[in-house]
Amino acid sequence: MSKSSPDSTPNAQCLGRIVERETLLQTSRFRVERRAQRLPDGSLHSREIVEHPGAVVILPILDDGRICLIRNYRISVDAELIELPAGTREPREEALLTAHRELQEETGFRAAKLQPLCEFLMSPGILNERMHAFVATGLSEGPQHLERGEDIQNLLVTEDELKSWIAQGRVQDAKTLTTLLFYWSQT
Repeated sequence: MSKSSPDSTPNAQCLGRIVERETLLQTSRFRVERRAQRLPDGSLHSREIVEHPGAVVILPILDDGRICLIRNYRISVDAELIELPAGTREPREEALLTAHRELQEETGFRAAKLQPLCEFLMSPGILNERMHAFVATGLSEGPQHLERGEDIQNLLVTEDELKSWIAQGRVQDAKTLTTLLFYWSQT
């Protein structure tokens, strides 16, 4: 565990209340920190947070209007979930490059066009992960390039089918629901 004073990230400087950071766990994909915050009354309050490099989520739309979802086993909930393809950014990797890479790895599709849709915070009470959403069009099919331990199958569905699945509670993934809601609100 290592302790440090506030860094020069925009959030730390804007708030001006983070007075100490302690690394509790460092993994290949994220870090868990305990941060001490100076409250307006001068007292200190500590909270554990997950420091995350950010991620992307992709809404692949085929030429016929169908949407490519994936069925993905998630060990964290020990269940298969229906999701949009997504993935974590590599260090210093641009979100657009991550989106191209993850779309091909998880679905096999390549996109002629990836259009930024929105950005959102996944769970800011405990996690600083910023999700970058993209719409992928001009898709051409190819092989998947799954990582070790991934078990992903494509699901090609119409918008009406997908809306029905959401109403039935079959889609529970927050990044998928947020991205679709934002996209449908814009169209």
